[in-house]
Amino acid sequence: MTTRVDLRRELGQLYSATRSPALVDVPELSFLMVDGHGDPNTAPAYAEAVEALYSVAYTVRFALRDGPAALDAPVMPLEGLWWTADMATFSTDDKSAWDWTMMIALPEQATADVVAAAVTRAATRRRLAAIGRVRLERWAEGRAAQVLHIGPYSAEGPTIAALHAFIAGQGYGLAGKHHEIYLGDPRRAAPERLRTIIRQPVAGV
Repeated sequence: MTTRVDLRRELGQLYSATRSPALVDVPELSFLMVDGHGDPNTAPAYAEAVEALYSVAYTVRFALRDGPAALDAPVMPLEGLWWTADMATFSTDDKSAWDWTMMIALPEQATADVVAAAVTRAATRRRLAAIGRVRLERWAEGRAAQVLHIGPYSAEGPTIAALHAFIAGQGYGLAGKHHEIYLGDPRRAAPERLRTIIRQPVAGV
């Protein structure tokens, strides 16, 4: 008999949002991560990173389900950290200058050994150009503000501006990297129906 661990439900405040910005506190969590650079719409490294992440994430899920722990942990949504060397110049109009880290949250039971075995197994099943760049990392975001964006990724500009205005109105400044959590699948959903949580870490000013 398997035990179900649904991080999306357990961390509901972090993986659901409304179109009204709100503050959240993000604890330290485990993530599969792959780093890269360039426009996600055109850079081959981006598609390779996403492919490798999902391959390892599903392999981890099956390993936990079929292993001694008998744990059923659904794969979490894809997330992305986006930044430039000078965040004052960060703009959705020039994505070719972006650095990024794509990531998928994992349950605590997905230890370094479990992940290492999953990477090896995924690599033997298919050719994955980015498999060597997949890593497991603990990461804490801390205090942040987030909002739900509904629509195409290319139309996020006003939503991001509203989020930044909310942060300033709460007496905070921007800190850390622009963070997006993709609740919709662009391969299946119409662009106007995509749902994305946009999150921005904050700091006192």
